Amino acid sequence: MVTPEVLFEDRHDAGRKLAAGFAGYRGKRVVVLAIPNGGVPVGMELAAALGAELGVTVCRKIPIPLAPEGGLGAVAEDGTVYLNEAAVRHVGLTEEQLDYETSKVKAEIKKRCLLYQVDRLPLRLGNRTVIVVDDGLASGVTMTAAVEAVRARRPGSIVAAAPVASALAARRLEKVADRVVTVATVNPPRFYVADYYRHWFDLSDDDVVRYLEQWRARNRPKFGVAG
Repeated sequence: MVTPEVLFEDRHDAGRKLAAGFAGYRGKRVVVLAIPNGGVPVGMELAAALGAELGVTVCRKIPIPLAPEGGLGAVAEDGTVYLNEAAVRHVGLTEEQLDYETSKVKAEIKKRCLLYQVDRLPLRLGNRTVIVVDDGLASGVTMTAAVEAVRARRPGSIVAAAPVASALAARRLEKVADRVVTVATVNPPRFYVADYYRHWFDLSDDDVVRYLEQWRARNRPKFGVAG
């Protein structure tokens, strides 16, 4: 079995390398929306490199019961639900079971929106380029839900971005985003985002809050971010 090549030291390094794919975006009407948890430090580096505003879009995977590493789909913070129909058919959940799993994810999203104080970043997206970013795309399902939710806010264009993505995820995102940007798109037998990072650990909600507070404090004079 071929061992995946390590591409990034950590999420900060990944964000800086991802920014290289956005030549010409600096100084434009750009908003970066990071998907917590892992997308936040990547998004911070990208927004800093582009001189863009940073916000978050809270999306969560609908886990497969008894196999939470898998996903039936994803839910966005506005309630948008994107289902991976193939996964739903394979698992064979009833409509009631699927509704139950989805309702749990929606409740978790509401809690996280309050925790991250999403309302303190009331970014206007209309007619602007919105870059939705995560730390990696395995299936692309969560990013797809995020893109569809952002589309409802009438941006000028939407870019789906991640340091590394599977070929499957990239193809899925090409159908819903105006552009897909990665440092690397790969097609291994089994894809794990962590394999492409030298230093990888799960970020806690406290980590996300700390990152957002740092960004707000650093950029309040520039963007007038509410305190």
